[in-house]
Amino acid sequence: MEWEILVENLLNALAAGITIGCIYGLMCVGLSLIFGIMRVINFAQGDLLMLGAYSAFYLVAAWGILAFLGPEFGPFVGAILAGPIVFAVGWLLHRWIVARVSGLRTAASLDEGHFGQLIVTLGIALILHNGGLILFGSMPRAVSTPLSSSAWMVETGIGDATIFLNKARVIAGLVAVVAVVALYWLLDRSRLGKALRAAADNPTAATYMGIDVDRAHRIAFAIGSGITAVAGGLVATYLSFTPFMGIDFVVIMYAGVVLGGMGSLLGAFWGGLTIGFVQQISALVLPPQLQNAAIFVVFLLIVSIRPQGMFGRSAERA
Repeated sequence: MEWEILVENLLNALAAGITIGCIYGLMCVGLSLIFGIMRVINFAQGDLLMLGAYSAFYLVAAWGILAFLGPEFGPFVGAILAGPIVFAVGWLLHRWIVARVSGLRTAASLDEGHFGQLIVTLGIALILHNGGLILFGSMPRAVSTPLSSSAWMVETGIGDATIFLNKARVIAGLVAVVAVVALYWLLDRSRLGKALRAAADNPTAATYMGIDVDRAHRIAFAIGSGITAVAGGLVATYLSFTPFMGIDFVVIMYAGVVLGGMGSLLGAFWGGLTIGFVQQISALVLPPQLQNAAIFVVFLLIVSIRPQGMFGRSAERA
């Protein structure tokens, strides 16, 4: 029956929206962490995602370091290990470049370093983008796993409607959720997290309390880079990618962060999840070329009702 087909398509779109939305949420959390603590809008975040995908690819496929784990689990371990690799890249980028236009040294400037931050992060994005093209080539790559072409079938009890859960996407979504929970615990419960939040709330007062604000910002930038890299490695388990992939995903990241509320990690995750839902539902009625348009229609509707985002604050922090 037609209504059963419609229900099945809708349920499968919702299931795909949840799994993909969790990965989008992880991307957005990395960007939101950097902005929330450093107040830096990082244009290079999409290219850090690309580095994560290529890190997983070389660990699993090109160099075969994780081949002993098998094609089922190796790609996901590679995605997780991409985090520490790009963490180190983010640490070095902040140490030698980003720190020059952020932190306490720019607090007294008229624009608080924002103009310099925009230009510097855009320059880093261009260097990573073109450097990736030189190093990795333009040929599409993928971290192949047999799980990406198989699915769990769940009977709904609504006629013959069945939900097909892609195994690679489900596992990637679960890894993303675990990573977000671990990051939330780190920021909320650990001594390091309290230092990072103090540096975000009032850098000057944090300095008087003995907190090295520049070091806190460096850690935040590196963690945000690593978290986004894990998302890139997870994307590589079910999609092919090139050095240009950052351009496609950076729009999703910024939309998710603004939609959830600037500076809110929980909001960023829900923003990414919302975008995943909208993208998959719109695929039922719109061609692929118009899916981003549907995302921004919903984005504008929500922001027009709640300008500060779903979880953002209506007033600036004191």
